[in-house]
Amino acid sequence: MFGVGAAALAVAGTGVALSGCGDSTALNPSATPVEPSAHVTEANKRIAGTLPFSDVADFADADRGWIASLEPGVVKDDTGKVVWDNDSYGFLREPCPLSVNPSLWRQSQLTVKQGLYEIAPGFYQIRGLDLSNMTLVEGNTGVVVIDPLVSAETAAAGLALYRKHRGDRPVTGLIYSHAHVDHFGGTLGVTTKEEVAAGRCPVLAPSGFLEHAVSENIYAGTAMARRAAYMYGAALPRGPKGQIGAGLGQTTSVGTITLLEPTRDVTHTGQEETIDGVRMVFQLTPGTEAPSEMNFYFPDRRILCMAENATHTMHNLLTLRGALVRDPHVWSRYLTESINLYARNADLVFSSHHWPIWGTDKVVEFLSVQRDLYAYLNDQTLRLLNQGYVGSEIAEMLQLPPAITKSWSTHGYYGSVSHNVKAIYQRYLGWFDGNPAHLWEHPPVESAKRHVDAMGGATETLKKAQNAYDTGDYRWATQLANYVIFADPQNDTAKRLQASIFEQLAYGAENATWRNFYLSGATELRNGSFGTPTQGNSLGLLAALTVDQAFDAMSLRINGPAAWDTTITSDWRFPDDNNRLHRAELRNGVLIHYDRTPADGLPAAAATITLTRAALARTLLAGQDFQAAVLKGDIAIEGDIFALKKLKDLFDKPDPNFAIVTP
Repeated sequence: MFGVGAAALAVAGTGVALSGCGDSTALNPSATPVEPSAHVTEANKRIAGTLPFSDVADFADADRGWIASLEPGVVKDDTGKVVWDNDSYGFLREPCPLSVNPSLWRQSQLTVKQGLYEIAPGFYQIRGLDLSNMTLVEGNTGVVVIDPLVSAETAAAGLALYRKHRGDRPVTGLIYSHAHVDHFGGTLGVTTKEEVAAGRCPVLAPSGFLEHAVSENIYAGTAMARRAAYMYGAALPRGPKGQIGAGLGQTTSVGTITLLEPTRDVTHTGQEETIDGVRMVFQLTPGTEAPSEMNFYFPDRRILCMAENATHTMHNLLTLRGALVRDPHVWSRYLTESINLYARNADLVFSSHHWPIWGTDKVVEFLSVQRDLYAYLNDQTLRLLNQGYVGSEIAEMLQLPPAITKSWSTHGYYGSVSHNVKAIYQRYLGWFDGNPAHLWEHPPVESAKRHVDAMGGATETLKKAQNAYDTGDYRWATQLANYVIFADPQNDTAKRLQASIFEQLAYGAENATWRNFYLSGATELRNGSFGTPTQGNSLGLLAALTVDQAFDAMSLRINGPAAWDTTITSDWRFPDDNNRLHRAELRNGVLIHYDRTPADGLPAAAATITLTRAALARTLLAGQDFQAAVLKGDIAIEGDIFALKKLKDLFDKPDPNFAIVTP
């Protein structure tokens, strides 16, 4: 990332700075990316000379235990659509180009490694077939799967690769380490509803898993999916001037997202479970990398799984796609607990991303440095905010200790000091920095119009932006160009300049998600919107909603002003949920819902609607034709036959392609 003064370029977190020099290449009329500027190339050269690239221990660990790769490294769905293409990253075999931060290039060379790996006898990992890893532990009669990737297609391909080399073992257990989609989305690629329902494949998850999986992927799913398109760069061209990875893995697959409800909850630390002869002891870690997450230890094998609480990168405290702010103080305390409970008796640690670490001393040191990283970010941000500094100031001031930064695993490939510090500030003090001048500022478009007018109009503002670009002050240049774009969305000169600025910021970024955001913004400014490659509210997720969660999701779609004067009372009966009777009341623009009984004395509803949970998800949330469902017999309505239509007519449709870099 760049932290730049008026005439200097700095790469955040490295301490490398470069004096500015002229470079008037920004106003490139073509739709192709610009070349890296002299500012960026010099900064990247300095990074190559300051970091310990001779340390190749991570490469040895990442290669250890390799058995075979998927050949070709491409996964398609049933229609022939490519949902994963690891081979498209073949360019990473080459030396680092000047358009990529050398530290990030190194990380991508590690995360691109793909195939089946034996990490210990009976323990195998599928890596490089999605953003996350899938781990397989052999039991007495089959194999227990941990975290089945993002998509059913990639998970099935990974399981097939395992079976090709280890035999056609049945899946006898499934574990979700936490409630992010890259750790459960491929569920139906490794097991079936029937296997789970029959008890042949128990599904374990931390307490609260389903609630948080839904709240993160459904309630704000459309907005998160659109921003995730920027964050992971799945729609970007791949290459030295394009997407080279996401820091945590290469990118997300774009296949079918699925979910089966857990059959067994882990409710407390120390809980012991045995699946197919595989004994595990669990550690609950709520509020760390996910609101619902757990680590687990295999005592008979001295092996520790850290879920996503310790990986080979600084993680996010507030992910750029959007989520609840995570608590680094709690995170660091749970890492201390992991060290004291398990790591001192572990010979191997693996996580749901990246590569394992072998040797007790190395395991303890790795977790200790990760612990110190999050504790330092938390404590120093709070120290400085209590001295009156605001989040954006602390983000420029805070530097990590050399003893932490000397470890490659603390570098900001996925999270960053800059946006993590701002997240901590937000967690404790919120969006408002205390200055009354910031309490009621104009929104972006109106603010931009006034800024442009104050600087003498669009032409004069763009001259200032071009001058900032020429002197390497990309942070100021992008702010100025943004004012013009939001004041005048049709200004193509401003869009071309902004695209070039974004590309320069991307070329120097150590953080993969910042690079992807910048390049995504440049791509859309040059070529138009690429939309959302992955579906936020997939039918596979919607089908797993409880009745309460489904109605919560429906309530978020009610157009409040349009519903002010509408009152609808309806009862909903679910034969597949113990004939549950649920009432929904629309009043004052709000959809209220609760369970009821026939004998509770409530006034009669305008309509009683009988349907399954799956039919509710398909018709009310996924947008399938409810009238056709009524005619088919999937939905029965007693009373006002138009009540369902009246309610649905008040739904707003989420926009999965909303603008980001333009108004």
